[in-house]
Amino acid sequence: MVLKMALVSIKPGVGKTTSALFICQSLHELGKSPLLVDADKGQSALEWMEDAEGLDFPVVGQHITTLHRNLPDLEGDRGAVVIDVPQLEDHESIARGALLYADVWVFPIAPAGIEVRRTTRKLKKKLEGIKDERERFGLPRDPAVEVVLLNRTNRPYATKTGPDADVRDALMDGELSMSVLDSQVVFHDDLYRQCYGLPVETEGTTYPAVTKEILSRWEAAQ
Repeated sequence: MVLKMALVSIKPGVGKTTSALFICQSLHELGKSPLLVDADKGQSALEWMEDAEGLDFPVVGQHITTLHRNLPDLEGDRGAVVIDVPQLEDHESIARGALLYADVWVFPIAPAGIEVRRTTRKLKKKLEGIKDERERFGLPRDPAVEVVLLNRTNRPYATKTGPDADVRDALMDGELSMSVLDSQVVFHDDLYRQCYGLPVETEGTTYPAVTKEILSRWEAAQ
């Protein structure tokens, strides 16, 4: 069975493309033979692969609204297809196609106090409409996995107190009721922002733990 994952956000600047690349590298290291689909018009992931003169996994550009129809033909013998989805607020039609295709939805979110509540409310409203469309297509209304990845945090793992914990609690409370990964990604410019265009190295990051946790949830849902 192919793991079909979409990384989605309501707005840009949350580390979605970087997360997609590091998750793909982690999947490669686990022997999952991933394909990264760059569905963003900016094609950052595709340019990263070109500047790095190749990565350990292929990246293809697919800035189209028919991802749900096109991507099955690209699966081949891949163990995973990961989609870097453009932000929902500006490219909803492309995001819709990605979320019709994917059975794992990952939402990278950078903790930012009350901003998290506001943006997450908007995200959930958009997702409800897409879930309605999944039903119309004869798909399960809910994906197998729907989870938040906390990014650019103060600590690499969940804590009981502090700003990361406050954001985690806000996301998981009754109003938003979103599942949050235990593993999270600490703010670290040297490891992430400044590594653009270089081969992706997961050593020293929590992305292997993030990826294993996502895989565990997906496997449990089968």
